[in-house]
Amino acid sequence: MEAVGIICEYNPLHNGHIHHIEETKKLFPGKTIILVLNGYFLERGEVSILSKENKTKLALIYGVDLVVELPFIYGSQSADIFADAAIKILGYLGCSYLVFGSESNNIEALEYVAKIEDTEEYNLKVKELLSTGLNYPTALAKALDINVNVFNPNDLLGISYIKAINKNKLNIKPITIKRTSNYHSTTEESNIISASNIRVKIKENKDISKYVPRKTLKLIENISLEDLFPYIKYKILTDNDLSKYLTVDEGIENRLKEKIIESNSLEELIMSIKTKRYTYNKISRMLVHILTSLPKEINKLASIEYIKILGFNKVGRAYLHELKEDLEISLVPIPNSLQYKYEILASEIYSLISKNKILAYEKSNKPLFFE
Repeated sequence: MEAVGIICEYNPLHNGHIHHIEETKKLFPGKTIILVLNGYFLERGEVSILSKENKTKLALIYGVDLVVELPFIYGSQSADIFADAAIKILGYLGCSYLVFGSESNNIEALEYVAKIEDTEEYNLKVKELLSTGLNYPTALAKALDINVNVFNPNDLLGISYIKAINKNKLNIKPITIKRTSNYHSTTEESNIISASNIRVKIKENKDISKYVPRKTLKLIENISLEDLFPYIKYKILTDNDLSKYLTVDEGIENRLKEKIIESNSLEELIMSIKTKRYTYNKISRMLVHILTSLPKEINKLASIEYIKILGFNKVGRAYLHELKEDLEISLVPIPNSLQYKYEILASEIYSLISKNKILAYEKSNKPLFFE
């Protein structure tokens, strides 16, 4: 049996995601579709408005065969680390292909850029440009100095996927599906719009039934990182050394200590310390790392020690059964691992604002089965 991988956050699962699954099935009929799913805290420093359990249920309902977890440690980090972990998991599971959405739909251009970005000369140029005050995406674009339009969010993530495939020397072929909506737009009104657009509409109490399936609509919780602000504020005020946490760099802990006292909301705090270098998303990620006490050295201390199976159907179960003999990693959570420790901690914090039975689900370690 051959498998095809997809990597998603489903915040929330919407019509575009269903299109992604359906197109993947058309491209690879009869092959097992494996989803690496991010959980409670996401790559851009956001809180998921669907629980991990509900995202898994929806993925199985709409055609995924096997759903596995992207650990919190990696899922809450920047694109390259997020992508590296997800690709490693697909590699362990024997995937032959990766299918992802792309604005340019130009796989040759993405592969070309990924090759350039892996050079020492390019990375030195990026660092030099960052030191002038440019933000990260702009520095990436200027350092490339080529006339290729691949600097939209999904293309950039796709480049990270390709770099991870190359770095880990995996036999995974990347395939793109043309993205039909503009990630940055919050006014687009077709039946497929970006998840960020949907979240804006939820905050504004607008009807989103046109953009998400009815099953998704019933499961969405109107929650965000803002709801955790009192806990973030307490942590910043009472912790004597914020610099020990991941992504708290270059003395920004001093600015956090200064601004937190006068901030009455997460939005106020972020806007008061936001710069070209410290983007909104970067600060949001940093606050998640502070809240969860994720140490600076986590990427040296931790590794992918197991792959947690979140759910499967008959096809996914059969694929796992066939794969087990050659598998080089545990499919059972390891309670004394850092991966498990921080997954539980993330779920405990998420449970403070979610109405779902997060901890009971998380600690049961029982995959969902969909007939």
